[in-house]
Amino acid sequence: MSTPVHDDPLSRERSHLAASRSALRAMRADVESLDISDVTANWVNAAVLERQIEERIKALADLSGTPLFFGRLDYLHAPGAEQAEGADGERFYVGRRHVHDADGDPMVIDWRAPVSQPFYRASKKDPQDVSLRRRFGYTGGDLTAYEDEHLSDPAEAATTSKLLQQEIERPRVGPMRDIVATIQPEQDEIVRAGLAGSVCVQGGPGTGKTAVGLHRVAYLLYAHRERLARTGTLVIGPNRSFLHYIEQVLPALGELTVRQATVDDLVAHVEVSGADEATTAVVKGDARMAEVLRRALYSHVTPPAEGVVVVRGSRRWRVPVYELEDIVRELLARDIRYGAAREALPQRIAHAVLVQMERAGEAPDDRVQNTVARNAAVKALVKSVWPQVDPAKLVLRLLTDADFLAEHAEGVLTQEEQKAVLWVKPVRSVKSARWSPADAVLIDEATDLIERTHSLGHVVLDEAQDLSPMQYRAVGRRCTTGSATVLGDLAQGTTPWATRSWEEALGHLGKGEAVVEELTAGFRVPTDVIAYASRLLPHIAPGLTPVASIRENPGFFDIRTAPEGTADVVAACRELLEREGSVGLIAADARVPELAAALAAAGIGHVGPGEETTQATRLTLVPASLAKGLEYDYVVLDEPRAVVDGEPDERTGLRRLYVALTRAVSGLVVTHATGLPPQLG
Repeated sequence: MSTPVHDDPLSRERSHLAASRSALRAMRADVESLDISDVTANWVNAAVLERQIEERIKALADLSGTPLFFGRLDYLHAPGAEQAEGADGERFYVGRRHVHDADGDPMVIDWRAPVSQPFYRASKKDPQDVSLRRRFGYTGGDLTAYEDEHLSDPAEAATTSKLLQQEIERPRVGPMRDIVATIQPEQDEIVRAGLAGSVCVQGGPGTGKTAVGLHRVAYLLYAHRERLARTGTLVIGPNRSFLHYIEQVLPALGELTVRQATVDDLVAHVEVSGADEATTAVVKGDARMAEVLRRALYSHVTPPAEGVVVVRGSRRWRVPVYELEDIVRELLARDIRYGAAREALPQRIAHAVLVQMERAGEAPDDRVQNTVARNAAVKALVKSVWPQVDPAKLVLRLLTDADFLAEHAEGVLTQEEQKAVLWVKPVRSVKSARWSPADAVLIDEATDLIERTHSLGHVVLDEAQDLSPMQYRAVGRRCTTGSATVLGDLAQGTTPWATRSWEEALGHLGKGEAVVEELTAGFRVPTDVIAYASRLLPHIAPGLTPVASIRENPGFFDIRTAPEGTADVVAACRELLEREGSVGLIAADARVPELAAALAAAGIGHVGPGEETTQATRLTLVPASLAKGLEYDYVVLDEPRAVVDGEPDERTGLRRLYVALTRAVSGLVVTHATGLPPQLG
């Protein structure tokens, strides 16, 4: 006997999905129909309101391939109500955004709402008043399955969710997607941490630290919408390819206003066209350079040689040199920005003149003080005592004038370090200089010494382990009055100046009070792959806990000799392309042109990192230097020894190899014609 449609749970859930999508379309139509012609006082207000409406319309887009809700919570009692015997519970569908019907009753609850939290944290041991947690399975945008956990039923044993495992292991093509349906309890605690405090997340490959950071931004925007709308949010990634890879996560959660940038974008005061040797970059990135810059800047302040005379009408008012010296000393002692002190100096001098006027029986006001501050004699004295300084010119002089550098680096940098940062060839001007990325950071530091950098409400810093102390300072300036979420893995530090400890890094960032959390459960990398890659940990980061994969599927893993060289590599790519999902071919940077030619000769289309893959072109050719933060269903890793040898030192090379080995979600093939690094056993 067949079950009537209205008694079929899957049919009922599909009906709720259809009704929810209809309600979302109605919500969007309501916003689109708004007439603001009579509600704005001027064109500025109209433009602001129009932009807000446009953003709201975009946020209410119905993404057909993205499930509108992914879970359901059935409470024993109404949340927030006293749990009296016989009290009726409530049912909530948990999804990516809030959806309500024509009467305003919720059909889908935003995953960030407090009532949704038990979906991620409730368990058999702590059901949190949830009787049933239901997960939904989708094929595209179609609801095709469901799975129930009766959390309040002691007779039902706890089991691993197969739908959850399937969602984690689902093949991926294209940019990174959100993990909102698969957030784990330890991840949820970080996501929902308060705005006031900063958090540092140490996480090995596949632990979801990047996704946690992005979902934390989405949560904070939900919980502190008005405040962050005023102060702003920023996500900082290591390169453009990485930012392109993650750029769709927040819009899929309805958040469209988060800016994304690299550190180089933040400090782009000059055009960068040069590069430093590793030893030079290490010195320029050292936090001690901040003190050298501070000394060099304030060396421009000189004691006044004589007093100043201000003529007003028939009267002459003289401020003696000793009083000017006191004013300058007091401004220096206040430790305010160089530019702010320079602006305050004429006002202090003018105030001294006003005091004399009052003693003489006059009654000057603020307008008189401002007039005196603009007096030609006062302006001339300020120019000589506290001159304007261009930050780029200051850095240029330090890098080209050995005597100037030696004077201000004495006791801070050794002679060898001073020699390392000095440019060999003279430079005519700021515009003609071939600035390096490290130079741009120095200019940013100097700029902040002169004028305070604007602070945002919250900053997410991903792949933080590769930043220099001076780069940390540059990021920290962007959140001095806000908070930060720092994401990284010490084992994946691949720069000569890579972070040695999070405590040290957070000190440079100005967030020494941040809580350091460690994620060790691996959701992405298969067990056999992460176990193989973890052989490198004793050599690259001996203090770290290896990632323990929780994947039930061990994944596909193979190590192959490649006597035919690139032909064997191409054959491995062709084999993996027969499987469902994306494929990445990762190789030492120097080998990429040869492999690109071999793929083209074999008729296999491919794209570069950051370029969009499609069902027709699912292979990405990735230089090892750009692999960090990216992931593919299947990876072919070409010549591990070449990856190690492509770096300036063995430890950095092994860390680069660790990154390359851990980019696979479902399977990894390692091909090598030469011997494997001995650290892999």
